[in-house]
Amino acid sequence: MAEITAVQVKALRERTDAGMMDCKRALVEAGGDAVRATDLLRERGLAKARGKAGRSTSEGCIVAGVSANGRRAALAEVNCETDFVARTDQFESLCQKIVEPILEQNPRDVNALLALSLEGGTVNERVVGAVSTLGENIQVRRFVRLEAPSNGLIGSYIHAGGKIGSLVQVEADEPSKPEVQTIVRNVCMHVAATNPLGVARNDIPQEEVERERAVLSKQAQTEGKPAHVVEKIVAGRLGKFFREVVLLEEPLVMDPERTVEAAVKEAGARVIAFRRFQLGEELDES
Repeated sequence: MAEITAVQVKALRERTDAGMMDCKRALVEAGGDAVRATDLLRERGLAKARGKAGRSTSEGCIVAGVSANGRRAALAEVNCETDFVARTDQFESLCQKIVEPILEQNPRDVNALLALSLEGGTVNERVVGAVSTLGENIQVRRFVRLEAPSNGLIGSYIHAGGKIGSLVQVEADEPSKPEVQTIVRNVCMHVAATNPLGVARNDIPQEEVERERAVLSKQAQTEGKPAHVVEKIVAGRLGKFFREVVLLEEPLVMDPERTVEAAVKEAGARVIAFRRFQLGEELDES
């Protein structure tokens, strides 16, 4: 039997809001597998629908940059060791400057970014200089860049002092219209707040959908629902799941009477893509 630590139990409780003993029992049954333990808790109705996946564990800053024409944008995460350094003007300035070569030169990865020119040296030399001055390890963890065609527009939003950042790309017949500019900003804020999994249903990985279907089926059986109605119940609950994780189907945070899709369509635009970074979140290594 795998040894279950207090740290594992605490992390599962934070992810699911289930009781401590329920979390421990689920971890024991799952052999220490946190994902399986989460599913077990949900099957038994002891955990909320979506856990706090990707909780912040690092200090640093999420920064964004958008080109003057609104057709290129980038997000970057730069980590340091303490919140004190993360709040200094020097660190914040460094983070913002790092976005510039991402926008202009589109490096393929972090190593390529570090080799690019910045203020008479390289990005890496600027980072090393900041390490020497601030006395903490500083690392560029990741970045993403979006580029839109001539009928496109990309907006950005930074939340909670650099803890969360988002980009949203749309296409429109008139991307310079004020209505389009406004809805892009609003959807950026919405993405930061709700953390959707994809733009549309077909963007949600099939394995994620099947996993949810299995959990919902087990839930219905645990509730004692008759076998002949379980499939209908699962279909209804799966629809609710999509409304919680698919961007276009979610109620717009700033106007919950409308879905994101309806609000964007009314503004004369179409959502093409979004990106969201949360400081310190776990990354998919696949």
